[in-house]
Amino acid sequence: MKRIFNIAVALMMVSGAMNAQTAEPTLTFFSKDAQDDVVMNPGEEQSVQAPLDITLEAHLSDYTGWKAACEWKIYDSKQGESSPLVTRFDENTSYTLTKHGTYKIKLYVTFTTSDNDTIEYECEPFEVTITESKLSCPDGFSPNNDHINDVFKVTYQSIVKMSGVFFNRWGQRVYSFDLSNVDKGWDGRQSNGEYVKDGTYYLNLQATGSDGVKYDIKKAVTVLKGFRELNQ
Repeated sequence: MKRIFNIAVALMMVSGAMNAQTAEPTLTFFSKDAQDDVVMNPGEEQSVQAPLDITLEAHLSDYTGWKAACEWKIYDSKQGESSPLVTRFDENTSYTLTKHGTYKIKLYVTFTTSDNDTIEYECEPFEVTITESKLSCPDGFSPNNDHINDVFKVTYQSIVKMSGVFFNRWGQRVYSFDLSNVDKGWDGRQSNGEYVKDGTYYLNLQATGSDGVKYDIKKAVTVLKGFRELNQ
C-alpha cells in the first residue's frame, strides 16, 4: 500500500504494466468582487464572504482495471479533522459555507484493483476563511441619471439573510429587497415603474451575518431627483 500526498503521479507495478493513479482536486466558487469563478488548488488559501457556494471536483486519473472510492471532508480548523461538518463520498460535490470562521477541505481517494492492489491518495487541505459581517447604507440618493449617486445601494459583507422595505410617510410600501436583488440597488422606481416623489422615505432593514450578528436598521432616507451636483 502506498499513501500519496499531493503527488501528481503515483506509480505502481500491476500485472507487469506501469500504472498511475492519482487525483488533481479543485475547489471552485464565484467571486462577487472579481465577477468570475475562482479555482483553488490543494494547499491554497482564500478569504471570502458568506454565503459561499463551493464546488469540489476530484479530477481522478482514469486507468482500466482500477476503482476509486472518494471521501471529501469539510471541517472547522478549530474543531479539527476528527469532527467534520460534513463528509461526502461523491467524486464531485458541492456545499454552502454560511458561518464565520476558517474551514479546511480535504479529499481522500482509495484506488483498488480486483487483485486487491491499493493506492491511497490524500491532498493537502484547501483553506477558506469566511469573513466577519458588515452592513451599512446611505442616508439618501438622487435618481436623476447624472451618474452620481443615482441608486440606493446597501454595502454589506458576509450577510446570510436580509430583508429590507421602504415606506412612504403614509406607511405604504414603495420598494422591497432581499439577498436575491440587493446588488441591483433601488433606482427610485416603484413596482409600477414610476419614480417616487422627492422627499423622505423610511427604511426597515433586518439582516443576519455569518458571525451571528443581527442587524435591525430603521432610518429615514432622502430621495432628491431634482438634485444635481455642481461642477467644482
